Amino acid sequence: MKIFRVIPTVLKQIWRSPIRSTLTLGGIAVAMFLFVMVESMRTGVKEATEITAGETTLVVYRENRYCPFSSRLPQYYEGRIKQVDGVASVVPIQIHVSNCGASLDVVTFRGVPRESIQHALAKDGVIVNGSIDSWKKRGDGAIVGSGLAKRRGIQVGDRFSAAGVEVFVAGIQQTDQPQDKNVAIVQLPFLQETVRKGGTGTIVTQFNVQVDNPNELDKVSSKIDDVFAHDEHPTSTFPEKSFVGRAARDIVHLAEVAGILAWGALAAVFALVANAVVLAMRDRVRDHAVLQTLGYTGWLIGWMVLLEGASIALLGGVIGGFAAYLTVQLGQFTMTMEGVNIEMSTGPYAALMGIGLALALGMFAAMIPALRLARTDIATCFRAV
Repeated sequence: MKIFRVIPTVLKQIWRSPIRSTLTLGGIAVAMFLFVMVESMRTGVKEATEITAGETTLVVYRENRYCPFSSRLPQYYEGRIKQVDGVASVVPIQIHVSNCGASLDVVTFRGVPRESIQHALAKDGVIVNGSIDSWKKRGDGAIVGSGLAKRRGIQVGDRFSAAGVEVFVAGIQQTDQPQDKNVAIVQLPFLQETVRKGGTGTIVTQFNVQVDNPNELDKVSSKIDDVFAHDEHPTSTFPEKSFVGRAARDIVHLAEVAGILAWGALAAVFALVANAVVLAMRDRVRDHAVLQTLGYTGWLIGWMVLLEGASIALLGGVIGGFAAYLTVQLGQFTMTMEGVNIEMSTGPYAALMGIGLALALGMFAAMIPALRLARTDIATCFRAV
């Protein structure tokens, strides 16, 4: 078919102006790189904070407290929480972080009781190096998430320190859960005494509660808060992902603002393609007249213009989208705030969406010049020469 036979001709026309084509492709690639990076961040925020069906975890925190340093709850609350109807299990947890503010490199220590280690591991977690037995045998043992291990170059048998805590790496947990792949799990007494500089630990940061029925998350959380409403240390209980969204509120707001940059990137793609096509049409008036003399119809020439805009946008989108995907995949960037982790999405969805949008915008930007050229007769083309 003629509409496909003209593709080699279209590609040759694009590279007849190599400097302009290269600059246009570079601009589109940079714009799509920015778009995909922003979308990866927004997708990561959504995945970390959006409650899904089957969610069974509640986080019990100190009321009106945010940073782990300020949330202090008596460990004996564990027994009282277990007595609440609908509670399946309770794990007291001490959280210690190297930085409570928003950062890309925060080490989070999570202290859990030795007998609760199975509840503390990620649902999809697999110990790829070391073992849980090794962790239990050492008071200073740590099971390190795969993300943290990769970022710090940590291996089993190493010792590493952060935030005033030095541990022995007894195992590495492979998981896709952002809240688990970037933490070091240690034994609760060890972390309590280390943080208190040798004192006896009876205070924890939070309690992770598993409920029997995922449909009763709100009901169970209200019951727990009612139990401690008049105590010296009242609580606030949230579903885990709601807690993440509450703690990382600044990152959530940042992702919302970054959406404006994504729209700006799309506008840049449209403008670059439109500019490249319009300039090309001005330079090729003689060529179009010759093509019509050789038997090319106006609509076929218009189709070639449409293909040119789509090709430029598609190639630039592929370059920018693929570069952004590799950057996110290899970098595994994690934004941490107040002890919770939000990881930039590493899936191909954002890249594929960016490439698709670039193609659509390229065709849309070239549509008006293509229609105008398709309706131009040969005489008009020769008069414009």
